[in-house]
Amino acid sequence: MTAETLTTILIAMLGGAIRVSTPFLFVALGETITEKSGRINLGLEGNLVLGAMVAYALAYHTGSPWLGVLAAGGAGLLLGVMHGVICSLPRVNDIAVGLAMMSFGTGIAFFFGKPYIQPSAPRLEALPLGGWSDNPALQQALEVNPLFFTGIAVAVVLWWAFANTRIGLILRMTGDSEPAARAMGVDPIRVRVLATAAGGFLAGVGGAFLSLSYPGSWNEGLSSGQGLMAVALVIFARWNPLRCIAAALLFGAAGAIGPALQSVGISQGYYFFNAAPYILTLFIMIASARKASGQDAPGELSITK
Repeated sequence: MTAETLTTILIAMLGGAIRVSTPFLFVALGETITEKSGRINLGLEGNLVLGAMVAYALAYHTGSPWLGVLAAGGAGLLLGVMHGVICSLPRVNDIAVGLAMMSFGTGIAFFFGKPYIQPSAPRLEALPLGGWSDNPALQQALEVNPLFFTGIAVAVVLWWAFANTRIGLILRMTGDSEPAARAMGVDPIRVRVLATAAGGFLAGVGGAFLSLSYPGSWNEGLSSGQGLMAVALVIFARWNPLRCIAAALLFGAAGAIGPALQSVGISQGYYFFNAAPYILTLFIMIASARKASGQDAPGELSITK
């Protein structure tokens, strides 16, 4: 392999990592908020897919992709509220509800999204940040969608808010010890419903990126399980929003390996490399099964009990 070929692969992986990591980042941040309150939401795959469909449909009818992004967040918010309210009922398991909500969200998206498989909706415009380079490949890799920077900004704000605000303290206290929260006059049910709703909103926005930016279309195989993989990403990031950025980029780079190799004509083992994100998820889940992995986890999560 020549130096030029290696450079081409690395540039393609850079661009791919930025693009592929964006929905991972939004879903992971949403799940971080939810799990910080002491609840797991495995249904964010449904939020992601429904958000993608709603964003595409509204952008198609209005001509505004940013209205589609807001609508996607609203759809994710609605599913998050539903999940939070149902889980607040007595003797209801949040993991089982999450799986049910995942099926519900994807089913609704597939049912109402059939008319939008063929039509073309306006896409979110990327920011051309590679104008300083004469390399066309690097210029293309550095065409970054504004949602990527939005996700980074959200991660920084969450990291600061968890440690320095009253809302962050209440959220962490509720997730670590429900009796302590009740003793301080905090309603854990209300906190968890709001946290699940906020997490659902971010997951919906992540879905909008899929349909309006990369790959930039709507079809029923759009997500490929990214919502579920993002749950593993949160565990890998130790419930830290800043670490979610690095973890999302890692998952994004893993997902970009196959297309990067194909861009230089290496097709042998293409499908194996395309499975890299799933293999990475498997290893993370195996590693997280160790007792030490729960040291940073909120105490009220079902995986820590």
